[in-house]
Amino acid sequence: MSTPVLIIISGPPCAGKTTLGRWLAARLQLPIMHRDIFKEALFDSMGWNDLSWSQLLGGASYAILYETAAAVLAANYSLIIESNFDPVRDLPRLHALAARAPFLPLQIRCMAEGRVLFQRFQQRANSGARHPGHLDQLNIAVYEPIVQAGAGARNDFLDIGGERIDVDTNDLDALDYEQVLASIHAAIDRLGTQSRLMGE
Repeated sequence: MSTPVLIIISGPPCAGKTTLGRWLAARLQLPIMHRDIFKEALFDSMGWNDLSWSQLLGGASYAILYETAAAVLAANYSLIIESNFDPVRDLPRLHALAARAPFLPLQIRCMAEGRVLFQRFQQRANSGARHPGHLDQLNIAVYEPIVQAGAGARNDFLDIGGERIDVDTNDLDALDYEQVLASIHAAIDRLGTQSRLMGE
C-alpha cells in the first residue's frame, strides 16, 4: 500500500489559491479542503460579530482542517489542503499530522506582487461575494501590510521536505494550468507514488 500524497496549496490572501485548488482537485480527482469552508460553516452555526470573533473561529477552523485531513490520510487517501499557511504556526501542526497519518508532501506556493494582491483583496471586499462573517471590509486595513509585503518569511515554503512548486499568479487569466498540472505529475512521480493517485 503506497503512502498518500498531501498537496498543500499556500500563499497570501488573494493569490489565487482557491481557484487553482478547485481546478486541480477536479483534474486530479482528489478531495480538497479549504480552511475557509470550515470557518464559514462555523459562522453559519455560531454567528459572526467582530474581528476578534472571526479570528477565534479561524483558529477553530484550522483545528477542524487538520483533524479532517488526518482522517482522510489515515484511510490512505491523498488530498489537497489550501489556506494561507503560516510556517510558525502550521509547521508543528503538519509534523504532528505526519506522525499520526504519514504522507508525502507536495507544496504549491501561489505568489503575486503586493500591489496585485491588495487590489484583488479590495475588489473582493467590495464585491460582497464572500461570506459576511469574514468581515472583509474591516480586514482591508489588517491585510494591507500582509499582502503588500508579497513574498517573505510569512509566505515561505514549509520545512517538511517533499516537493515544491512555485506558481506565479500575477495574471490569473494567463496562468497555464496545464503546465502547473504537468509539474505536479512530475513531482508526484518523483515522490514515488502509484498511478492510482492519478485516477489511472
